[in-house]
Amino acid sequence: MATTLPVLDIQGGAAAAVDVNDAWLEREKGAQAVKDSVVAHLAQRRSGTASTKNRAAVAGSSAKPYRQKGTGRARAGSRKSPVWRGGGVVFGPLPRSYSKHVNRKVQRLALRRAFTERVDAGDVIVVNEVAIDDAKTRRMVEFLERIGAGQDALVLVDELSPSVATAARNLPCVHVMKAASVNAYLLLQFRKIVFSRAGLEAFGKRLVTVKEGK
Repeated sequence: MATTLPVLDIQGGAAAAVDVNDAWLEREKGAQAVKDSVVAHLAQRRSGTASTKNRAAVAGSSAKPYRQKGTGRARAGSRKSPVWRGGGVVFGPLPRSYSKHVNRKVQRLALRRAFTERVDAGDVIVVNEVAIDDAKTRRMVEFLERIGAGQDALVLVDELSPSVATAARNLPCVHVMKAASVNAYLLLQFRKIVFSRAGLEAFGKRLVTVKEGK
């Protein structure tokens, strides 16, 4: 059964309808691919700058603090030893990359599965175009309210307009980007997904490429 989405005009009224190609959808598999893609995306965002000093990096003298015998204390060879206060840290964190590798086919399968789930949930809105006359935040708010997206939406377009980007940048839960750059994590992050008609076609081309295994 073909999936059809209504296409709204800029005032929020139904203007037409668009058929979602079956090759864009995936309902049988891909749940693990979505998880892997989201985990990899979040791992990539970690700075990995935590750092500690081991006994070689701690500033201080390496001279023996007191003689070996006769003091009644445990023998010690350096004040930089981890057992001393101010000494080095054993097995502490060092700067590293937390990035995880996910195959391209897995990433694209995740896109299809995430997109399918949002379509089935009724969270995808398609409009003829995303156009803002003047770059004002209130114009973007009015546009999103007219089409029923509210102020928690991912807006995907074919070509990013400076006026649209400027109008949305002060809205904390609205993100505007090119459909060619979206990932599975972003598709799941927002309450509504708004596609321009051209943006949906551009996004669909990515999904068809996935289906053909290219």
